[in-house]
Amino acid sequence: MSMRVSVFTEPNRGASYDTQLRFARLVEACGYEGFLRADHYQSMGADPGLPGPTDAWLTLAALARETERIRLGTLVTSATFRLPGPLAVMVAQVDQMSGGRVDLGIGAGWYEREHISYGIPFPPVGERFDRLAEQLEVITGLWRTPSGETYSFTGDHYRLVDAPALPKPVQVPGPPIIVGGRGPKRTPELAARYADEFNMPFKSVADTAEAFDRVREACERSGRAESGRDPLVLSAGIVVAIGRTDAEAQRRAAPLHEKSALPPEDPVVGSPAQLAQRIGEFAAIGATRVHLRLIDFADLDHLELIAAEVLPQLDGER
Repeated sequence: MSMRVSVFTEPNRGASYDTQLRFARLVEACGYEGFLRADHYQSMGADPGLPGPTDAWLTLAALARETERIRLGTLVTSATFRLPGPLAVMVAQVDQMSGGRVDLGIGAGWYEREHISYGIPFPPVGERFDRLAEQLEVITGLWRTPSGETYSFTGDHYRLVDAPALPKPVQVPGPPIIVGGRGPKRTPELAARYADEFNMPFKSVADTAEAFDRVREACERSGRAESGRDPLVLSAGIVVAIGRTDAEAQRRAAPLHEKSALPPEDPVVGSPAQLAQRIGEFAAIGATRVHLRLIDFADLDHLELIAAEVLPQLDGER
């Protein structure tokens, strides 16, 4: 089985920069492929998530200078948080700082509470997806504009005039873009048109297979193959609570039972063998990358256990 394995984290639950740095360095030392983080400014339950939020791209910029090999990115940047021109500059700069190790996961935004808390506009869902589509067009357009030329764009929500389209990222034509989610129509269409990777987050194998089929059909409708673009990487998110014993796994799963704004998920709670089996099931439906969501930044043993007992069973790049 060939599978790329990254770790996904949620610092909005409560993690300082130093905590994230310690975790990311261990992710690298353990042989995982990447460290990706959520882009949220607030916890999603009653816990305030002390010491408070850290900005995703500020954090990734710092990690870019303090790691050497792992890929770094977001699952996912909210299109409501940043204007597309400055976001393109930000991501390109972090790509330079990392030597070309960045993935940009981007979505329409969904968690209304954090927008209200921090004074961020939160338009209706249709408009949020319209803005996401324009942001994808602008970001990819800026990165693909040849050096020495300018880029202009006029949409319903954003207008750029003679942008110098700088700086350029290290990766050409730009950092891989991840689009994902459970949406049945617009999400697959946007992934087919703009993305390098489609991610189905934290659902069952059956639900993920259906989502993969929808995005494959969207790729066919868009003529992606005929245009010469690479096939989409298909990835799955897995919520993980693994232990050497059932009691250890259940202890790690305890936060999953807390009330949260997150939609229902399909976690793997149990042994390393059960996680390896689930990864194999995702590989069988076409996934070539998985993002393992680990909840507790302080539980470094969890990270090491998976690296020792699961990663050796996977032959792909990690």
